[in-house]
Amino acid sequence: MPNALASEPSAYLKSAAHQPVHWHPWGDAVFQQARAQDKPILLDIGAVWCHWCHVMDGESYESPEVARVLNEDFVCIKVDRDERPDVDARYQRAVQALTGQGGWPLTAFLTPEGEVFFGGTYFPPEDNPYGRPGFISVLKQVAGIYRQQRDKVAESAAAIRRHVTESLDEAQRGEVAADLLAQAADQMARAFDIRFGGFGTAPKFPHPGAVQFLLARWHDEGADWMRDVVEKTLTGMAHGGIHDHVGGGFHRYSVDERWIVPHFEKMAYDNAALLHAYLDGYAALGTPLFKQVAQGIVDWVLEVLSDVEKGACFTSQDADVAPGDDGDYWTWTRQELRQALPDVAFRVARRVFDVEDQGEMHHNPEKNVLWWAHDPAGDDEWPILKDALRTLKVVRDRRPRPYVDTTPYVNWNAMLASAFLHAGAVLDRPECNALALKVLERIWNESWDEGSGMSHVIGRTEPRGMLDDNVHAAAAFLDAYEATGERTWLTGAIAVVRYCARAHWDDAAGGFFDVARDRGGAAYLATRARPVQDAPTPSGNGVAALVLARLWALTDDAEWRTLLDRQLQAFAGAVPQLSLHGATLARAVDWAVQPITRITVSGPRGDGPACAMHLLALQTYRPRKVVVREIAEQPAAVVCVGTTCSLPVATAAALADLLR
Repeated sequence: MPNALASEPSAYLKSAAHQPVHWHPWGDAVFQQARAQDKPILLDIGAVWCHWCHVMDGESYESPEVARVLNEDFVCIKVDRDERPDVDARYQRAVQALTGQGGWPLTAFLTPEGEVFFGGTYFPPEDNPYGRPGFISVLKQVAGIYRQQRDKVAESAAAIRRHVTESLDEAQRGEVAADLLAQAADQMARAFDIRFGGFGTAPKFPHPGAVQFLLARWHDEGADWMRDVVEKTLTGMAHGGIHDHVGGGFHRYSVDERWIVPHFEKMAYDNAALLHAYLDGYAALGTPLFKQVAQGIVDWVLEVLSDVEKGACFTSQDADVAPGDDGDYWTWTRQELRQALPDVAFRVARRVFDVEDQGEMHHNPEKNVLWWAHDPAGDDEWPILKDALRTLKVVRDRRPRPYVDTTPYVNWNAMLASAFLHAGAVLDRPECNALALKVLERIWNESWDEGSGMSHVIGRTEPRGMLDDNVHAAAAFLDAYEATGERTWLTGAIAVVRYCARAHWDDAAGGFFDVARDRGGAAYLATRARPVQDAPTPSGNGVAALVLARLWALTDDAEWRTLLDRQLQAFAGAVPQLSLHGATLARAVDWAVQPITRITVSGPRGDGPACAMHLLALQTYRPRKVVVREIAEQPAAVVCVGTTCSLPVATAAALADLLR
């Protein structure tokens, strides 16, 4: 018999519908059931792209023995973290308080009221010799503690609840000043890996927001070390196995500090943010590699992660194809490479990508991750390598493909639409603009409601009321306004921000709550949160601040500057210690304290000097830049930096000189 998940829209929940565990989706009814039966709750939070979620599903939740214990002693809830980021954010904090770390799968044990009293992430199915208890042992111990030691359970739940309540409010008041930028840059410099690029050690995640922040600081200050950090990081990721050299795009993170062996899932939000970073890197520095990588991200999204006809971007591409698999679709044995390529191409590709009999994958030591170990030996080898990569893609396309979650989440669709409008200009690819505008039209027509804001999924009414969906949509609408000059996009962005000010704004202390006031819910969902960490996506409050800064720059309306100042004051005290994880907030501070460049292009629509100047304005890298397109009879462009404006120019060449 299927459990209660078969009719759920989430791909992750549907994938568990056949399991013998009596799963329930998140909702008030399941908490009522737990109270009526006086049973603790097992909460499993994961995602369809999550490798270790698949492992724990196969090892434990598909086991009749595990299911028997769960069904007898617990009420079981399964949550898709992509569908319910509001639930995930709160329960991650609770498990982090217990264990010092979070992640997926998240395995939490709750009272019937939804309070965490024990938890962890992945649990192995059986006790192991290193002292880690198996899942059945954990279940029996937790059930026994709940039945026999209620005082201990209540004490633990209360302590965790206090931590969750405190940690969800990340606001820290402070003065907004230019020295915050220097402090943030210094913290990022301390985390920089001088050998391999990027920040921190293994596991190593991309931090594209930090790269964009430091690129802007370099542009303003000219400090060589800032440029070095940007170039080494973007180059290190581009050469590493975290970058898919065959199909384009990036995997989620690297398990090693050299960027070689990734966790193979590919996420919409990572590739959107990285596309912005590589486009900025190319526009500012002119590095051909950065353009090539950006083209690859675009090609992968168009081929795999979008429906161009319908105007939708998808969520993720899975790491694995089958149980026991660990990136087999993405990796190559020496023999597989040999069979795929002619002799010369094989020799070139094998050397460039370090393909040996012994590869990097522990589950199958013959499997190699393709990473750029050496440049081709001479000019004649570059075209051979390019042909080899095309051939490898054809061969790889014949393999069973990892699952693609086609759910069109509003926040991630808006992020990719924003990045594609950026790519449409910098790479001069009109098809990027076409997809982006189609996506944004669907978001406006199918997700927006004046009274209740954005829904979380295009075309579905619930869930809704999440800050991220609203502010990412508003940011993308502003990008569409700059790219097209059509005022309806600016009007839409303003409508969304006004909704956020009504439904999410903290009147007492400033800043935006992650969930609208009227959207609470069971258990921890009643707890207010003002998040500002970029974890894992750009924070809602950071993006909101950037939107307010851009609205002020585009409209000269003091309302937006006043709201921006209040927003930044609510969080400014957190900027120095957040470092990498506060890069979006730091970028918003940069907009508030440094001069803004406003490029106004006037002239008739259609091909001609005005169109050429508009494209150049969008392509040119300048931090804190807004572009306004106005309709007039004669072509003209004016550049204002801060309060100083140029005389009008009438050609793209003259505008290029002016911007230089």
